[in-house]
Parts: sequence; C-alpha cells; structure tokens
Amino acid sequence: MKNLLVTGGAGFIGSHLVRRLVNRYRDHYTVVNLDSLTYAGNLANLRDVVKTDNYIFRQGDIRDRSFLSNLFSEFDFAGVFHLAAESHVDRSIESPAVFVETNVLGTVNLLDSARVAWEGKMEQKCFCHISTDEVYGSLAEDDDAFLETTPYNPRSPYAASKAAADHMVRAYYNTYGLPVKMTNCSNNYGSHQFPEKLIPVCISKIRNGEPIPVYGDGRNIRDWLHVEDHARAIDLVFHRGRVGEAYNVGGDAEVRNIDLVRTLCRISDRLLTRPEGTAETQITFVKDRPGHDHRYAIDYSKLHGELGWKPETTLEVGLTNTVRWYLENDDWLADIHSGRYREFTLEMEVSA
Repeated sequence: MKNLLVTGGAGFIGSHLVRRLVNRYRDHYTVVNLDSLTYAGNLANLRDVVKTDNYIFRQGDIRDRSFLSNLFSEFDFAGVFHLAAESHVDRSIESPAVFVETNVLGTVNLLDSARVAWEGKMEQKCFCHISTDEVYGSLAEDDDAFLETTPYNPRSPYAASKAAADHMVRAYYNTYGLPVKMTNCSNNYGSHQFPEKLIPVCISKIRNGEPIPVYGDGRNIRDWLHVEDHARAIDLVFHRGRVGEAYNVGGDAEVRNIDLVRTLCRISDRLLTRPEGTAETQITFVKDRPGHDHRYAIDYSKLHGELGWKPETTLEVGLTNTVRWYLENDDWLADIHSGRYREFTLEMEVSA
C-alpha cells in the first residue's frame, strides 16, 4: 500500500477525486486527505468513505511549512494531488492577498516539502498540480480554444494567483527535477459544489422562487466539465501522463451563461413538475463583475491523443443529474446555509 496525498480533499473537486481514489484503488493506495476546512471544506461530502480502511483525514494548512514537513515525514507519500486553493473569483476581487497566501505561497510550501522529502528518490514519485483555464485569459467568440502552449494572460486576482502557482510548479521541475504533472480544467459542475458558484446558486434560487442573478447580459461563454469526468482525467494524468507536461481538460460543452441558466430553469421546472417557463421569470440581470472574461474554451486534444481521455457526460445529462441531486439533497444544502455542516467535522474528530 502506497500513500497518496490529496490537498483540498474536502472541497468540491477534491472530494470527488478522493472518493474515486479510495474506491478504485482499495488494495493499492492509502489516501490522505489534507484540508484546512475553511468555509468551502465540508467533510460531509465524504460521508461514504470516511470510515474506509484506506482513507485518512488530516486537518492542516498548506501555508504551514512545519506542518507539511511533518506530514511528509509521517507518510512518505508516493504522490501528491494538489487541489487546495481559494477559487472564487468574486472573493479574489474583494481579498486578493488571501489568494496569494494560499494559492502561491501555499503551493511553494507544498512543492518544497515534496522536494526535501523526495530527495534521492524522485523517479518513484509524482506531484500532480490541478489548475484552471482562467490562467490563459479571455477569448473572443471566433478565437481558437486554449492550448497548453497558449500564453498566460490572467485577468483576475484568482487567475493571477493560479498562474503564479503554475509557474512555480514548472520552476521546481526545471530547477530541482521534481516530477510534476499539471492539468488545466474548464468550469466544473456536479454534486457537492459549494453554493456560491453559478449552477448551485441558480438551482437554489429556482427552488425557493427567488431572483436568479445573471451578470451583465449573460453572454459570457464557458466550457462546462462534469466533475466526475475531471476526476477521471486527473487519475489518468497521474498514472500515465508524461512528467513535466501540462494537459488541458475540457468538457466539450461551450454555452453562454444565459443559455445555461435557461437550461437549468427548464430542467428544474420539469423535475419540480411546474409549468414550463415558470423558473425563467425569476431571471434577473445584475451589474457585471469587474474584468469579467468573455469566453473560455479548452482544446483537450493533447489529453485525448496521448491518453485517450474524452468527456463522457453530455451537458444535458450532467445538468439533469446535478439538478436532481440538489433537489433530493435539501439537507446537505440546508446544513451549508445554517453552518451545521461543521458539526460533521466535529463528529469525525470525536470518533477518531
């Protein structure tokens, strides 16, 4: 049994990846989930695996270098999946320094901890860094999709902090020979996403009959990737990707924000057995976000050509399953809004 470290494993994407690794590799890996449990960290996302023999949780902060050094000494990790990050663009506009501390300095702490712990045995290790398409900047509607070679042009404090982290990952590969691999993904969606992002916000507003906020004119375009397709891609890159390489991960599902919201309205009306068009009356256009990127689009041909990956979940099926999950899991959402989801963390600490 080898040990794997997943940072940010109690978050949205992280919890899906942890679940996949724990269930898929029960006889091969012990998965250590490191999360600082800030507002978006929710151990209730992993209720189904918390008592599995090959799962361990550690609460800690990647900004704490001493803690990381001790953790690497304790477990002798064969690999790291680095997902821990501040990720909400609106919050980065309000508090950019927090994003620099976690996304840049935290990443450097993790890289350096791995470098020291893995000295003399680099060929047996892998540091997989999970990043975003936002580092590439913004596209016009007729521009080609982002390639791994597209020059970086981050336009928000969040994107800039992730771009800086990406550069540090590459620097540790080129300078120290740290065996790194990197992925840059498009917008993720699916179950267990913290209700500050577009899709869970829309579903919640639709359910409660409240105004659905849409930035500007809603014509901004995003490429949507189902979170389980993303977890599968990360797993594949870690095990079969080339060291020192980056791989774009896209959902092959470009759509304008307003069209996405209208699709969510249509699906929700059907699942709630309401007359079609009911939810659309709730759409409300609000003041646009500063520096709102117009379009993101991912070309994942490198990942497909080298490793055979492609998205398996169509947007219609993925959105339908996502809406259904949120409608059927009112308790999960209510626990987020009330803060009761913290109680599950305390319960696990007591049981441990």
